[in-house]
Amino acid sequence: MENRAVGVIAIIVKNRAESALQVNEALAPYGDMVIGRMGLPYHERGLNIITLIVDASTDRIGALTGKLGMIADVTVKSTLAKI
Repeated sequence: MENRAVGVIAIIVKNRAESALQVNEALAPYGDMVIGRMGLPYHERGLNIITLIVDASTDRIGALTGKLGMIADVTVKSTLAKI
C-alpha cells in the first residue's frame, strides 16, 4: 500500500521571466494531485510565491519538489501530514 500524504508545497520564484515556463511545465504532469493552487506576486521584493495543496503518495510529492528544486531561481519547501 502506498504511503499517502496531504500537504502544502511552497514555491518561491525569483526570476519569473526566466523560470515561470519551467515551473509550469514541471507542475503539469502532477496536476491530478493538486487540490488547490494560489499564486501571488510580491512586487516589492521581485518575487512570485506559489502555494499548492496536494494529496498524493510521498514519492510523487518528493518527485515534484525535486524537479522544482532543480530549476534556477526557484526555492521549494513542503510540509506533509501522513494520512
